[in-house]
Amino acid sequence: MNQVASFPAKTAGADDIRAAFDTQLRAQLARRAVFDRKARIAQLDRLAEAVKRNEDKIIAACAADFRKPAEEVKLTEIFPVLQEIRHTKHHLKSWMRPKRARATLGVFGTKARVRPEAKGVCLIIAPWNYPVNLSLGPLVSAIAAGNSAIIKPSEMTPNAAQVITDIVEEAFTPDLVKVIEGDALVSQELLSLPFDHIFFTGSPAIGKVVMEAAAKSLTSVTLELGGKSPTIVGPNANIKKAARNIVWGKFSNNGQTCIAPDHVYVHRDVSAAFKTALQAEIGRVYGKTPEAQKATPDYCRIVNDRHFDRLRNLIEDARAKGASILQGGQTDAGQNFVAPTLISEVSDDMEITQEELFGPILPIIEYVDLDKVIDKINANPKPLALYIFDKSNDFADQIITRTSSGAVGVNLTVVHFLHPNLPFGGVNNSGIGAAHGEYGFKAFSHEKAVLEEKHSITHMLFPPYTGFVRRLINIVVRVLG
Repeated sequence: MNQVASFPAKTAGADDIRAAFDTQLRAQLARRAVFDRKARIAQLDRLAEAVKRNEDKIIAACAADFRKPAEEVKLTEIFPVLQEIRHTKHHLKSWMRPKRARATLGVFGTKARVRPEAKGVCLIIAPWNYPVNLSLGPLVSAIAAGNSAIIKPSEMTPNAAQVITDIVEEAFTPDLVKVIEGDALVSQELLSLPFDHIFFTGSPAIGKVVMEAAAKSLTSVTLELGGKSPTIVGPNANIKKAARNIVWGKFSNNGQTCIAPDHVYVHRDVSAAFKTALQAEIGRVYGKTPEAQKATPDYCRIVNDRHFDRLRNLIEDARAKGASILQGGQTDAGQNFVAPTLISEVSDDMEITQEELFGPILPIIEYVDLDKVIDKINANPKPLALYIFDKSNDFADQIITRTSSGAVGVNLTVVHFLHPNLPFGGVNNSGIGAAHGEYGFKAFSHEKAVLEEKHSITHMLFPPYTGFVRRLINIVVRVLG
């Protein structure tokens, strides 16, 4: 490994995993009647305080794992968790309140309500690219909904995994929240257990494995996956704004972001100006030369050797098949460094057009006919995000209406993740279910229907089916059906 970890990756044993699950299962049954809103908020407060106390450790861990800049850690790892806690505390009373359901004539005389209840013991499998955020963010929703949880952080960021363990052990007892560390074998062991809900963030390929395992216990799932999120720059785009937002969304975290722009379709009329603006923005933010980009503290690194090799091979494959490297392309295996890379003249036979890039490589594709771009997007799996840059509302609305994606950003990228009142999730290959705010609370809740008899006359339709009852049933079917 090129990135030497302060903490070695840990692996839990099968007996420890089963014991942790059984402990939470017993505690969950006893806790249901007493884990009210006040108790849940108290636990969320403990989590918030633990995150704040460990801020320096979080920053140091992410730097050790993949040289993530401190400012990016604060903005993308710490802030989202604290915002989620604050937002949840403010709204939890209304989320937990049973919602009345209006009666129809067919159930006249009854009283109905929908009561959210905890699903039970939940499993959160988190990825390595935003290890703290994507471990503790779903945990906020799980606790708010009244559940217990086992968190499986990624073994690829062992320093962050250790800090997550420290935070959880400071804030919670293991019968409520427990961290289980380990590799894919540990994940398999966890997935063999009958959890009440599984929240997974990762690739579509592993998401299918999780869903298959969950099916054996009929466990509900939330799958936050990914895919190739396209960006369209229209003929009337503000080029400077587009370049600024795309560079930030693409190259933050070294491109290792599930909702980063994967590739850009740019209208031929503005293509030259857009490419120039992108190059200028990369130079302004990260430096004009590979040496400056290596030296800046603001540029992250690829997480490990395997992902570095994958990205280097993508660049070489594109170059060998005729692509033009407009900027970047330089790599350094000693640092897992891949320079911010812009590629044009791409073709369908190149690997960069076929797989999710998940790195600092941005293909730029010129277009004239928007219909062909939309057809291309619709021919591929539905993306987690789609970005549009143009001054025309009609231009944006046309794309939004004619495509399907988890979310759409208009004249911005990535920021929708930070909006607590928006659902965050994909469609089909890019995800199932949604997270954040009330959507996250609902993901970890069962909405229980409660119907109470008050002055109902439905008993008049019960057997024996006398002539009177048959006539009454016929009236009900004709009038109310």
